[in-house]
Amino acid sequence: MALHAAWGWVLGAIVAETVAALALRASDGFTRPLPALFATASFACAFYLTSLALVVLPVSLVYPVWAGGGTAGAATAALWLYGERAGVRRMLGVAAVVAGIVVLNIAAPA
Repeated sequence: MALHAAWGWVLGAIVAETVAALALRASDGFTRPLPALFATASFACAFYLTSLALVVLPVSLVYPVWAGGGTAGAATAALWLYGERAGVRRMLGVAAVVAGIVVLNIAAPA
């Protein structure tokens, strides 16, 4: 598998993780079957795509990028979808996660 394909799997895993977290909230504690099923399927998809990326890329790079990207994606999307508050501290936290991902990628071996 090519390196660019592996990063595509990571990006797909981040999107799936973000969707899963949002669906998990919509499941209302797993009391709503359709969002609960969607959350479960999206988490499974995220795990699968991450496993594909780990064939080529190191776990010390993939896992933080995947987890951080999903965290930033879910936090940002929740602002619009669920009307969650975007305080300065919360936005600084998301910015710190994104900055960490950038630093990891800059420091990664070619």
